[in-house]
Amino acid sequence: MKRSIIEDERSSAMQLSPAELQRYSRHLMMPEVTPDGQRRLKAARVLCIGAGGLGSPAAVYLAAAGMGTIGIVDFDDVDLSNLQRQILHGTKDIGRDKLESARDRLHDINPEIDVQLHKCRFSSENAPQLVSGYDVIVDGSDNFPTRYLSNDVCVLARKPNVYGSVFRFEGQTTVFAPHLGGPCYRCLFPEPPPPDSVPNCAQAGVLGVLPGIIGMLQAIEAIKMIVGVGESLVGRLLHFDALKAKFRELNLRRDPECPVCGENPTIFSPIDYEQFCGARDEEAIPKMSANELKQKMDAREPFELIDVRETFEYEIARIDGARLIPLGEIAERADELPRDRPIVVHCHSGRRSAEAVRLLQQRGFGNIYNLEGGIDAWSDQIDPGVPKY
Repeated sequence: MKRSIIEDERSSAMQLSPAELQRYSRHLMMPEVTPDGQRRLKAARVLCIGAGGLGSPAAVYLAAAGMGTIGIVDFDDVDLSNLQRQILHGTKDIGRDKLESARDRLHDINPEIDVQLHKCRFSSENAPQLVSGYDVIVDGSDNFPTRYLSNDVCVLARKPNVYGSVFRFEGQTTVFAPHLGGPCYRCLFPEPPPPDSVPNCAQAGVLGVLPGIIGMLQAIEAIKMIVGVGESLVGRLLHFDALKAKFRELNLRRDPECPVCGENPTIFSPIDYEQFCGARDEEAIPKMSANELKQKMDAREPFELIDVRETFEYEIARIDGARLIPLGEIAERADELPRDRPIVVHCHSGRRSAEAVRLLQQRGFGNIYNLEGGIDAWSDQIDPGVPKY
Protein backbone atom coordinates (compact mmCIF):
# COMPACT_ATOMS: atom_id res chain seq x y z
CA MET A 1 0.00 0.00 0.00
CA LYS A 2 1.22 3.50 -0.80
CA ARG A 3 1.90 5.95 1.96
CA SER A 4 -1.23 7.67 3.24
CA ILE A 5 -1.26 11.42 3.80
CA ILE A 6 -2.73 10.70 7.27
CA GLU A 7 -0.21 10.05 10.03
CA ASP A 8 -0.32 6.55 11.54
CA GLU A 9 -0.67 7.98 15.03
CA ARG A 10 -3.87 9.81 14.09
CA SER A 11 -5.49 6.84 12.41
CA SER A 12 -4.45 4.29 15.03
CA ALA A 13 -6.15 6.38 17.69
CA MET A 14 -9.48 5.91 15.89
CA GLN A 15 -11.71 3.01 16.83
CA LEU A 16 -14.51 1.65 14.66
CA SER A 17 -17.77 1.04 16.50
CA PRO A 18 -19.87 -2.10 15.86
CA ALA A 19 -22.23 0.05 13.76
CA GLU A 20 -19.32 1.39 11.73
CA LEU A 21 -17.93 -2.10 11.20
CA GLN A 22 -21.26 -3.05 9.67
CA ARG A 23 -21.70 0.22 7.73
CA TYR A 24 -18.28 -0.02 6.10
CA SER A 25 -18.14 -3.82 5.76
CA ARG A 26 -17.76 -3.66 1.97
CA HIS A 27 -14.68 -1.50 2.49
CA LEU A 28 -13.21 -3.59 5.27
CA MET A 29 -13.14 -6.80 3.22
CA MET A 30 -11.10 -5.12 0.48
CA PRO A 31 -7.37 -5.85 0.93
CA GLU A 32 -6.59 -2.33 -0.35
CA VAL A 33 -8.66 -0.74 2.42
CA THR A 34 -9.04 -3.02 5.49
CA PRO A 35 -9.89 -1.59 8.94
CA ASP A 36 -6.61 0.37 8.86
CA GLY A 37 -7.71 2.27 5.78
CA GLN A 38 -11.15 2.89 7.22
CA ARG A 39 -9.60 4.32 10.38
CA ARG A 40 -7.57 6.67 8.20
CA LEU A 41 -10.78 7.86 6.58
CA LYS A 42 -12.31 8.40 9.99
CA ALA A 43 -9.28 10.42 11.08
CA ALA A 44 -9.23 12.55 7.93
CA ARG A 45 -10.56 16.05 7.39
CA VAL A 46 -11.65 17.18 3.90
CA LEU A 47 -12.73 20.70 2.94
CA CYS A 48 -15.18 21.11 0.06
CA ILE A 49 -15.17 24.57 -1.51
CA GLY A 50 -18.77 24.96 -2.61
CA ALA A 51 -21.96 22.97 -2.03
CA GLY A 52 -23.00 23.16 -5.68
CA GLY A 53 -22.69 20.95 -8.73
CA LEU A 54 -19.27 19.48 -7.94
CA GLY A 55 -19.32 19.83 -4.16
CA SER A 56 -22.64 17.96 -3.90
CA PRO A 57 -21.58 14.55 -5.29
CA ALA A 58 -18.13 14.85 -3.77
CA ALA A 59 -19.52 15.50 -0.29
CA VAL A 60 -22.21 12.82 -0.61
CA TYR A 61 -19.71 10.09 -1.43
CA LEU A 62 -17.13 11.29 1.08
CA ALA A 63 -19.82 11.11 3.75
CA ALA A 64 -20.94 7.65 2.66
CA ALA A 65 -17.29 6.48 2.66
CA GLY A 66 -16.88 7.48 6.30
CA MET A 67 -14.78 10.63 6.01
CA GLY A 68 -14.45 11.69 9.64
CA THR A 69 -14.80 15.42 9.12
CA ILE A 70 -16.21 17.19 6.08
CA GLY A 71 -15.99 20.97 5.94
CA ILE A 72 -18.10 22.93 3.47
CA VAL A 73 -17.58 26.55 2.42
CA ASP A 74 -20.59 28.28 0.87
CA PHE A 75 -22.70 31.40 1.35
CA ASP A 76 -25.63 30.86 -1.04
CA ASP A 77 -29.24 29.71 -0.73
CA VAL A 78 -30.86 26.83 -2.59
CA ASP A 79 -32.58 27.87 -5.82
CA LEU A 80 -34.91 25.82 -7.99
CA SER A 81 -32.41 26.01 -10.87
CA ASN A 82 -29.80 24.26 -8.66
CA LEU A 83 -31.74 21.02 -8.35
CA GLN A 84 -30.96 19.77 -11.86
CA ARG A 85 -27.42 18.94 -10.68
CA GLN A 86 -26.86 19.82 -6.99
CA ILE A 87 -27.94 16.56 -5.38
CA LEU A 88 -27.21 17.70 -1.83
CA HIS A 89 -30.46 19.67 -1.97
CA GLY A 90 -34.10 18.86 -2.63
CA THR A 91 -37.27 20.68 -3.56
CA LYS A 92 -38.15 21.17 0.10
CA ASP A 93 -34.85 23.03 0.56
CA ILE A 94 -35.58 25.82 -1.93
CA GLY A 95 -34.82 29.11 -0.19
CA ARG A 96 -32.82 27.45 2.59
CA ASP A 97 -29.19 28.08 3.38
CA LYS A 98 -27.18 25.60 1.28
CA LEU A 99 -25.01 24.77 4.27
CA GLU A 100 -27.99 23.76 6.38
CA SER A 101 -29.41 21.68 3.55
CA ALA A 102 -26.01 20.03 2.99
CA ARG A 103 -25.56 19.26 6.69
CA ASP A 104 -28.97 17.61 6.97
CA ARG A 105 -28.43 15.55 3.82
CA LEU A 106 -24.95 14.38 4.83
CA HIS A 107 -26.05 13.45 8.34
CA ASP A 108 -28.96 11.52 6.85
CA ILE A 109 -26.44 9.58 4.76
CA ASN A 110 -24.03 9.07 7.64
CA PRO A 111 -24.74 10.34 11.18
CA GLU A 112 -21.29 9.16 12.29
CA ILE A 113 -19.42 11.98 10.55
CA ASP A 114 -18.72 15.54 11.67
CA VAL A 115 -19.90 18.24 9.25
CA GLN A 116 -18.25 21.63 9.71
CA LEU A 117 -20.05 24.59 8.12
CA HIS A 118 -18.25 27.73 6.97
CA LYS A 119 -20.82 30.29 5.86
CA CYS A 120 -18.63 32.75 4.00
CA ARG A 121 -17.09 33.51 0.66
CA PHE A 122 -13.70 31.77 0.25
CA SER A 123 -11.43 34.82 0.26
CA SER A 124 -7.81 35.89 0.66
CA GLU A 125 -8.58 36.87 4.25
CA ASN A 126 -10.02 33.56 5.46
CA ALA A 127 -8.59 30.94 3.05
CA PRO A 128 -5.28 30.25 4.86
CA GLN A 129 -7.04 29.62 8.16
CA LEU A 130 -9.75 27.48 6.56
CA VAL A 131 -7.30 25.32 4.62
CA SER A 132 -4.97 24.84 7.58
CA GLY A 133 -7.55 22.76 9.44
CA TYR A 134 -7.96 20.12 6.71
CA ASP A 135 -5.90 17.37 5.06
CA VAL A 136 -7.35 17.56 1.52
CA ILE A 137 -9.11 20.36 -0.32
CA VAL A 138 -11.79 19.55 -2.92
CA ASP A 139 -12.26 22.61 -5.11
CA GLY A 140 -15.77 22.72 -6.53
CA SER A 141 -15.69 26.43 -7.38
CA ASP A 142 -16.84 27.84 -10.71
CA ASN A 143 -14.84 31.05 -11.02
CA PHE A 144 -11.21 31.89 -11.69
CA PRO A 145 -10.43 34.05 -8.63
CA THR A 146 -11.41 31.19 -6.31
CA ARG A 147 -9.48 28.61 -8.33
CA TYR A 148 -6.28 30.65 -8.24
CA LEU A 149 -6.80 31.38 -4.55
CA SER A 150 -7.40 27.75 -3.58
CA ASN A 151 -4.37 26.74 -5.62
CA ASP A 152 -2.01 29.25 -4.05
CA VAL A 153 -3.16 28.62 -0.49
CA CYS A 154 -2.90 24.84 -0.92
CA VAL A 155 0.59 25.11 -2.42
CA LEU A 156 1.77 27.29 0.44
CA ALA A 157 0.14 25.00 3.02
CA ARG A 158 1.37 21.82 1.28
CA LYS A 159 -2.16 20.44 0.98
CA PRO A 160 -3.46 18.41 -1.99
CA ASN A 161 -5.96 20.38 -4.08
CA VAL A 162 -8.42 18.12 -5.91
CA TYR A 163 -9.53 20.21 -8.87
CA GLY A 164 -12.62 19.79 -11.02
CA SER A 165 -14.45 21.83 -13.63
CA VAL A 166 -17.43 21.30 -15.94
CA PHE A 167 -18.76 22.99 -19.07
CA ARG A 168 -21.83 21.85 -20.96
CA PHE A 169 -20.95 18.21 -21.84
CA GLU A 170 -17.27 18.23 -20.81
CA GLY A 171 -15.47 17.99 -17.49
CA GLN A 172 -11.97 17.52 -16.16
CA THR A 173 -10.22 16.75 -12.92
CA THR A 174 -6.72 16.42 -11.50
CA VAL A 175 -4.84 16.77 -8.23
CA PHE A 176 -2.58 19.79 -7.84
CA ALA A 177 0.14 18.96 -5.31
CA PRO A 178 3.67 20.26 -5.96
CA HIS A 179 4.79 18.85 -2.61
CA LEU A 180 3.89 15.41 -3.97
CA GLY A 181 5.82 15.94 -7.20
CA GLY A 182 3.16 17.37 -9.49
CA PRO A 183 2.35 20.80 -10.91
CA CYS A 184 -0.08 23.39 -9.59
CA TYR A 185 -2.95 25.20 -11.29
CA ARG A 186 -0.69 28.12 -12.23
CA CYS A 187 1.67 25.75 -14.03
CA LEU A 188 -1.17 25.01 -16.45
CA PHE A 189 -2.74 28.46 -16.50
CA PRO A 190 -0.16 31.14 -15.68
CA GLU A 191 -2.63 33.87 -16.66
CA PRO A 192 -6.42 33.86 -16.40
CA PRO A 193 -8.46 34.35 -19.55
CA PRO A 194 -9.87 37.80 -20.35
CA PRO A 195 -12.78 38.80 -18.12
CA ASP A 196 -16.16 37.43 -19.23
CA SER A 197 -14.55 35.43 -22.06
CA VAL A 198 -15.34 32.08 -20.44
CA PRO A 199 -19.02 31.66 -19.51
CA ASN A 200 -19.95 29.91 -16.28
CA CYS A 201 -22.66 27.26 -15.92
CA ALA A 202 -25.38 29.87 -15.46
CA GLN A 203 -24.45 31.36 -18.83
CA ALA A 204 -23.44 28.33 -20.89
CA GLY A 205 -25.40 25.53 -19.23
CA VAL A 206 -24.23 22.12 -18.08
CA LEU A 207 -25.62 18.60 -18.41
CA GLY A 208 -26.97 17.92 -14.93
CA VAL A 209 -25.36 14.50 -14.52
CA LEU A 210 -21.89 15.70 -15.62
CA PRO A 211 -20.91 17.34 -12.30
CA GLY A 212 -21.89 14.04 -10.68
CA ILE A 213 -19.24 12.21 -12.69
CA ILE A 214 -16.51 14.78 -12.06
CA GLY A 215 -17.46 15.28 -8.40
CA MET A 216 -17.34 11.52 -7.78
CA LEU A 217 -13.90 11.38 -9.38
CA GLN A 218 -12.80 14.14 -7.02
CA ALA A 219 -14.10 12.11 -4.08
CA ILE A 220 -12.25 9.02 -5.32
CA GLU A 221 -8.97 10.95 -5.51
CA ALA A 222 -9.39 12.26 -1.97
CA ILE A 223 -10.17 8.78 -0.65
CA LYS A 224 -7.19 7.19 -2.43
CA MET A 225 -4.74 9.70 -0.98
CA ILE A 226 -6.15 9.25 2.52
CA VAL A 227 -6.26 5.46 2.43
CA GLY A 228 -2.88 5.38 0.67
CA VAL A 229 -3.78 3.23 -2.31
CA GLY A 230 -3.60 3.34 -6.10
CA GLU A 231 -2.19 5.97 -8.44
CA SER A 232 -3.40 9.50 -7.88
CA LEU A 233 -4.04 12.06 -10.59
CA VAL A 234 -1.06 14.10 -9.46
CA GLY A 235 0.64 15.06 -12.73
CA ARG A 236 -2.28 13.84 -14.87
CA LEU A 237 -5.41 15.61 -16.10
CA LEU A 238 -8.43 13.42 -16.78
CA HIS A 239 -10.85 14.88 -19.36
CA PHE A 240 -14.34 13.46 -19.94
CA ASP A 241 -16.52 14.09 -22.99
CA ALA A 242 -20.08 13.03 -22.17
CA LEU A 243 -21.30 13.32 -25.77
CA LYS A 244 -18.69 10.82 -26.96
CA ALA A 245 -18.56 8.89 -23.65
CA LYS A 246 -14.76 9.09 -23.82
CA PHE A 247 -12.01 9.83 -21.31
CA ARG A 248 -8.69 11.35 -22.32
CA GLU A 249 -5.61 11.65 -20.14
CA LEU A 250 -3.04 14.42 -20.43
CA ASN A 251 0.31 14.42 -18.68
CA LEU A 252 1.03 17.62 -16.78
CA ARG A 253 4.43 19.10 -16.05
CA ARG A 254 5.54 21.43 -13.35
CA ASP A 255 6.64 24.85 -14.57
CA PRO A 256 10.03 25.80 -13.06
CA GLU A 257 9.09 29.45 -13.65
CA CYS A 258 5.80 29.16 -11.77
CA PRO A 259 5.48 32.13 -9.38
CA VAL A 260 4.07 30.02 -6.56
CA CYS A 261 5.61 26.51 -6.87
CA GLY A 262 8.59 27.18 -9.18
CA GLU A 263 12.29 27.30 -8.40
CA ASN A 264 12.21 31.00 -7.58
CA PRO A 265 8.70 31.74 -6.33
CA THR A 266 7.45 35.30 -6.00
CA ILE A 267 4.11 34.61 -4.29
CA PHE A 268 4.31 33.82 -0.58
CA SER A 269 0.82 34.77 0.56
CA PRO A 270 -2.62 35.29 -1.03
CA ILE A 271 -2.92 38.22 -3.42
CA ASP A 272 -5.85 40.28 -4.72
CA TYR A 273 -7.37 37.63 -6.99
CA GLU A 274 -10.20 39.78 -8.33
CA GLN A 275 -7.62 42.22 -9.63
CA PHE A 276 -5.32 39.44 -10.87
CA CYS A 277 -8.15 37.82 -12.80
CA GLY A 278 -8.93 41.13 -14.45
CA ALA A 279 -12.20 41.90 -12.72
CA ARG A 280 -13.20 45.15 -14.35
CA ASP A 281 -14.21 48.26 -12.47
CA GLU A 282 -17.98 47.86 -12.60
CA GLU A 283 -18.39 51.43 -11.32
CA ALA A 284 -17.48 52.57 -14.85
CA ILE A 285 -20.59 50.84 -16.19
CA PRO A 286 -23.80 52.89 -15.76
CA LYS A 287 -26.39 50.74 -13.98
CA MET A 288 -30.13 50.63 -13.60
CA SER A 289 -31.97 48.54 -11.02
CA ALA A 290 -34.98 46.40 -11.79
CA ASN A 291 -37.16 48.78 -9.78
CA GLU A 292 -35.89 51.77 -11.73
CA LEU A 293 -36.63 49.98 -14.99
CA LYS A 294 -40.15 49.20 -13.80
CA GLN A 295 -40.68 52.86 -12.92
CA LYS A 296 -39.63 53.86 -16.45
CA MET A 297 -42.09 51.38 -17.88
CA ASP A 298 -44.94 52.52 -15.65
CA ALA A 299 -44.23 56.17 -16.53
CA ARG A 300 -44.15 55.22 -20.24
CA GLU A 301 -40.83 56.96 -20.67
CA PRO A 302 -39.23 56.44 -24.09
CA PHE A 303 -36.29 54.00 -23.97
CA GLU A 304 -35.00 50.87 -25.72
CA LEU A 305 -34.69 47.57 -23.83
CA ILE A 306 -32.12 45.22 -25.39
CA ASP A 307 -31.74 41.55 -24.42
CA VAL A 308 -28.24 40.22 -25.25
CA ARG A 309 -28.86 36.59 -24.28
CA GLU A 310 -29.06 33.71 -26.75
CA THR A 311 -32.23 32.82 -28.66
CA PHE A 312 -32.91 29.69 -26.61
CA GLU A 313 -32.69 31.72 -23.41
CA TYR A 314 -35.13 34.26 -24.81
CA GLU A 315 -37.56 31.38 -25.40
CA ILE A 316 -37.26 30.28 -21.76
CA ALA A 317 -37.93 33.68 -20.22
CA ARG A 318 -38.21 37.26 -21.38
CA ILE A 319 -39.11 40.76 -20.22
CA ASP A 320 -42.05 42.19 -22.13
CA GLY A 321 -40.91 44.72 -24.71
CA ALA A 322 -37.29 43.55 -24.83
CA ARG A 323 -35.61 43.29 -28.22
CA LEU A 324 -33.26 40.33 -28.68
CA ILE A 325 -29.77 41.05 -30.04
CA PRO A 326 -27.33 38.35 -28.80
CA LEU A 327 -24.03 39.62 -27.42
CA GLY A 328 -22.09 38.12 -30.33
CA GLU A 329 -24.07 40.32 -32.73
CA ILE A 330 -24.23 43.54 -30.74
CA ALA A 331 -21.15 45.16 -32.26
CA GLU A 332 -22.12 44.61 -35.90
CA ARG A 333 -25.74 45.60 -35.24
CA ALA A 334 -24.99 48.72 -33.22
CA ASP A 335 -26.30 50.95 -36.04
CA GLU A 336 -29.77 49.47 -35.49
CA LEU A 337 -29.95 51.05 -32.03
CA PRO A 338 -31.33 54.54 -31.37
CA ARG A 339 -29.10 57.35 -30.17
CA ASP A 340 -31.90 59.75 -29.30
CA ARG A 341 -33.24 57.90 -26.23
CA PRO A 342 -31.87 55.81 -23.35
CA ILE A 343 -30.91 52.19 -23.89
CA VAL A 344 -31.15 49.56 -21.13
CA VAL A 345 -29.30 46.31 -21.76
CA HIS A 346 -29.94 43.07 -19.91
CA CYS A 347 -28.84 39.43 -19.93
CA HIS A 348 -29.24 36.58 -17.43
CA SER A 349 -27.32 37.96 -14.47
CA GLY A 350 -25.68 41.18 -15.68
CA ARG A 351 -22.24 40.06 -16.84
CA ARG A 352 -22.84 39.77 -20.57
CA SER A 353 -24.92 42.93 -20.62
CA ALA A 354 -22.06 44.80 -18.90
CA GLU A 355 -19.80 43.70 -21.74
CA ALA A 356 -22.43 44.85 -24.26
CA VAL A 357 -22.55 48.27 -22.60
CA ARG A 358 -18.76 48.53 -22.89
CA LEU A 359 -18.88 47.63 -26.58
CA LEU A 360 -21.59 50.20 -27.27
CA GLN A 361 -19.79 52.87 -25.24
CA GLN A 362 -16.77 52.31 -27.49
CA ARG A 363 -19.06 53.05 -30.44
CA GLY A 364 -20.17 56.36 -29.03
CA PHE A 365 -23.35 55.43 -27.18
CA GLY A 366 -23.64 57.57 -24.06
CA ASN A 367 -27.13 57.21 -22.61
CA ILE A 368 -26.89 53.46 -21.96
CA TYR A 369 -27.36 51.36 -18.82
CA ASN A 370 -26.79 47.82 -17.61
CA LEU A 371 -29.72 46.15 -15.80
CA GLU A 372 -28.27 45.07 -12.44
CA GLY A 373 -28.79 41.36 -11.83
CA GLY A 374 -30.28 40.81 -15.28
CA ILE A 375 -33.53 38.97 -15.85
CA ASP A 376 -32.93 37.06 -12.60
CA ALA A 377 -33.31 40.31 -10.66
CA TRP A 378 -36.41 41.19 -12.67
CA SER A 379 -37.94 37.83 -11.73
CA ASP A 380 -37.00 38.20 -8.05
CA GLN A 381 -38.00 41.83 -7.57
CA ILE A 382 -40.66 42.65 -10.16
CA ASP A 383 -42.35 39.74 -11.91
CA PRO A 384 -42.07 36.26 -10.34
CA GLY A 385 -44.03 34.98 -13.32
CA VAL A 386 -40.86 35.27 -15.39
CA PRO A 387 -39.21 31.82 -15.04
CA LYS A 388 -35.76 31.58 -13.45
CA TYR A 389 -33.27 29.21 -15.05
